[in-house]
Amino acid sequence: MGATGALFLPFAAAETETTVTRKIPTTDWHPASWTSLPAAQQPSYPDQAELDRAVASLSRLPPIVTSWEVDALKDHIAKAQRGEAFVLQGGDCAETFDECTSENIVAKLKILLQMSLVMLYGLKKPVVRIGRMAGQYAKPRSADTETRDGKTLPSFRGDLVNRSGFSDADRVPEPDLILRGYERAALTLNFVRSLIDGGFADLHHPEYWDLGWVGHSPMADEYRSIVHSISESLDFLEVVLGREVHLAQRSEMYAAHEGLHLLYEQAQTRYLDRRGRWYNLTTHFPWIGMRTAMMDGAHVEYFRGISNPMGIKIGPGMSREWLQDLIRTLNPNNEPGRLTLIHRFGAKLIEEHLPDLITAVRETGSPVLWVCDPMHGNTESTASGVKTRRFDNIVSELESAFAVHQEMGSYLGGVHLELTGENVTECTGGARGLTDGDLARSYKSTVDPRLNYEQAMEVAMRIAGLRG
Repeated sequence: MGATGALFLPFAAAETETTVTRKIPTTDWHPASWTSLPAAQQPSYPDQAELDRAVASLSRLPPIVTSWEVDALKDHIAKAQRGEAFVLQGGDCAETFDECTSENIVAKLKILLQMSLVMLYGLKKPVVRIGRMAGQYAKPRSADTETRDGKTLPSFRGDLVNRSGFSDADRVPEPDLILRGYERAALTLNFVRSLIDGGFADLHHPEYWDLGWVGHSPMADEYRSIVHSISESLDFLEVVLGREVHLAQRSEMYAAHEGLHLLYEQAQTRYLDRRGRWYNLTTHFPWIGMRTAMMDGAHVEYFRGISNPMGIKIGPGMSREWLQDLIRTLNPNNEPGRLTLIHRFGAKLIEEHLPDLITAVRETGSPVLWVCDPMHGNTESTASGVKTRRFDNIVSELESAFAVHQEMGSYLGGVHLELTGENVTECTGGARGLTDGDLARSYKSTVDPRLNYEQAMEVAMRIAGLRG
């Protein structure tokens, strides 16, 4: 569907299943106001009545996150904007329903905890963890169709929309999949919360986070040394204080996804009268991709009305005027913690394009968090047509990002990575020197290549200044 579609407005409700009548203030924005504008990257559903039914059903279900969690993350991002924290955002390029398992969720949580521990040790500042999880089920595509062996079908747009198999039935958008996506997202985040509340993220027991690589990785000794140092320091501090350090027992984890499928986002957008604001309660941190950041488009219209902290992906095609307009529209009151700019230029282009955009943002007077995504701008294909990313290019873009921000007097306050806790072979290079020939061993991604656990840890150590 494009600019038309379901106009169902969600309840103005508390964040529980109890719904009461509330008065919503009249403004020029509401969760469905985007439907009057061109909506890019939206699926074309064949049955409008079924789509309306699914959206209405989703709008009546309990929210996945709460407004106080959203506001807490906004405060953390505001600290990172001031240089008082560092944001680690990572996870799958595109989650799949089949991989919503306890094993996969635990592996993602482990690698993010391990990376954040290394960064905390090296950077000497708090690390804010945001997982690309619990909702990253829709993906933008560069083309509406895909052709194989002379047969052309609609592109696979993620499990929230259609199926990855290459048949007519697989590629038809199914409205019920947005309900399945909601269920998988809720299950994922519920399990993450249960693990954290149960002490899984306790700094006293980082051995809970061990992944298989610790026994054989060239970085194993370094990691064990970091764990030992932090454990000893924590023990010493608690002896001096005469009590356990509460903050060491529980590590917060936030969820993020691209706010691409607007009907999915709209259905869980609610007005909370005690706060006087609208919240997207499918996630803590939605972001807008470059393909959907048009000023006259539906996504910018939707995002401007929600109170969540949000990201904007920016790349070589982003002009300074376009970026300034986005900032003025999405953060008209220059609110701290609201905007995160995730730049993704590629190793060859970052030094050419980033300085001018830093200057353009400074001219707006808006506080922003600068985050480097060194993955998307460095995607390429092998001679045999396999999509991959070279570890050296990923590291090169990161190093350039830190250098440019330092030179410009700004602060690079985060990193955005596509990674997995599994032993995949999707990106080449790294400590094990993976080559194009290794990719076939364990290539699992249905969309973009991810860093495996060892490569991700090496990136964390580079950021922490522990490896040259």
